[in-house]
Amino acid sequence: MSMILLLNNWLLSLFLLAANVHPYHVSATEMEYDAKAKRIEISTKIFTDDFERALTKAYRQKINLCDKELRPQMTDLIRTYINEHLIIKAGNKSLPLQLYGWEIDHEAVIVYSIAPADSFNPHRIELQKTVLFDIFDDQMNIIHFIYEGRRKSVKLAYPEAKVVLSF
Repeated sequence: MSMILLLNNWLLSLFLLAANVHPYHVSATEMEYDAKAKRIEISTKIFTDDFERALTKAYRQKINLCDKELRPQMTDLIRTYINEHLIIKAGNKSLPLQLYGWEIDHEAVIVYSIAPADSFNPHRIELQKTVLFDIFDDQMNIIHFIYEGRRKSVKLAYPEAKVVLSF
């Protein structure tokens, strides 16, 4: 009996690898305050297939982040999605995100943004991140925030979407 179970587990693993499916749903965002430029620099890494699925659901159109001809359209959709699903408030003031760019890195998309923060208050930073919450109820979003060389990390597991940090 255990040999059959072992064989089934092996076949399932092989199937998942062959189907290029990952068994977990996670994104990671790193934010760092740049005092000289007075802005927060942000990079968000999301599995490409998950991100395409979320964009398809949100905007009801065919999404292909690898097609170079569609890049301008994909950039607009990425900008809109990230602005809806990643919110930063410092000192109760919302900071507008500006898409800086994005790239495909192996099986993930890395989205680069900046948030101008002229009057940044490190004593109360509210973060809301709902990336991929619209498609996965087991989604985990990790956030790393760096201020003056100090790093604070949090994990937001669906449906938990908000956290308050202070330095």
